[in-house]
Amino acid sequence: MIKQNFMDKLLDGVEVQWLPLGEVADYEQPTKYLVNSKNYSADFNTPVLTAGKTFILGYTDEIEGIYNASENPVIIFDDFTTANKWVDFDFKAKSSAMKMITSKNKSEITLRYIYHWINTLPNDLNDGDHKRQWISNYSYKSIPIPCPENLEKSLEIQAEIVRILDTFTEHTAELTAELTAELTARKKQYTYYRDKLLTFEEGEVEWKTLGEIGEFVRGNGLQKNDFVESGVGCIHYGQIYTYYGNFAYQTKSFVSPALATKLRKAQKGDLIIATTSENIEDVCKPLVWLGEDEVCVSGETYVFKHNQNPKYLAYYLQTPMFFDYKKKNRTGTKVIRVHGDKLAKFEVPLPSISEQVRIVSILDKFHALTSSITEGLPREIELRQKQYEYYRNMLLSFPKEEVEE
Repeated sequence: MIKQNFMDKLLDGVEVQWLPLGEVADYEQPTKYLVNSKNYSADFNTPVLTAGKTFILGYTDEIEGIYNASENPVIIFDDFTTANKWVDFDFKAKSSAMKMITSKNKSEITLRYIYHWINTLPNDLNDGDHKRQWISNYSYKSIPIPCPENLEKSLEIQAEIVRILDTFTEHTAELTAELTAELTARKKQYTYYRDKLLTFEEGEVEWKTLGEIGEFVRGNGLQKNDFVESGVGCIHYGQIYTYYGNFAYQTKSFVSPALATKLRKAQKGDLIIATTSENIEDVCKPLVWLGEDEVCVSGETYVFKHNQNPKYLAYYLQTPMFFDYKKKNRTGTKVIRVHGDKLAKFEVPLPSISEQVRIVSILDKFHALTSSITEGLPREIELRQKQYEYYRNMLLSFPKEEVEE
């Protein structure tokens, strides 16, 4: 009722016309504004943009071919992923896959209104879809134009919607910035205590190689196209980076019981270590399996079976000591690997099991606060974004009976 009453009052009985985005918005390739140099520095003045999550790739000292968005704001739109950003500062672009969207006629429809509307559209991309999305897809999507027969009234309604959403966006951005700063501080605090708790004086504890305290079993055979709706739990090495945190009790994916008989498995307390990645930071990320049932694992993983506290080992495999070791013992450049024989030679400090439990209990508290999406600050940031999206969709949900086909 709140939504409908607000929209009724805002529209005040005016008609709403729906037009394809391609009729109200222009696009431009960033060819004239592409950066030439890869020499980025924080000391330079002009940001280099991508429409993806990274957004600002760096800063360049190039002075030619700069787009003056401070005078003419644009929406930058990734033509493959549909990710987009509002830009009102001068910039250069990195990729020709980016479109620059502007309003065809500011006296009829404002660009900021278009921007908010684009972000209500669902992501309907298909896997493997590499089409240029603006021309083939988004330019045909309809946008509501309130009161098209009265441009002054239409712009008033657009401006009111934009004003409310911009105000909400500013408040959300401020709060998100505060939460992000607090999260960053907590992560630094967590890293400090992790490294301090896992640093030992010479002679304080016994040191042994991983090969001395356990056994590495290489995963085999599991492909993503082997997944089924239900069956035996399984973990693909790529999911260790993209889906799981440091510990898991349940699996996202399953394989058939018949295939499971052919696959290597991890039991409760084992570490599942992804041994292949595109970067040195991710390679050898450990995942502790804590589920009661055994779980199948894919190739490009090692299951590490041992007699220590599994969380203690997982935390130690995130320290600078292990990072330096894997950096020295990696192979490959585009695809980075660390082989099992190298992992087996890595030395770890081994306090008593009771001391390992004490260390883990402390680090678990920091981990829950900084990394858990349900308990920590990331959850608060996510909720603020969802709150904004709710009000944005409410304000831009025009009555369907007024849609013109």
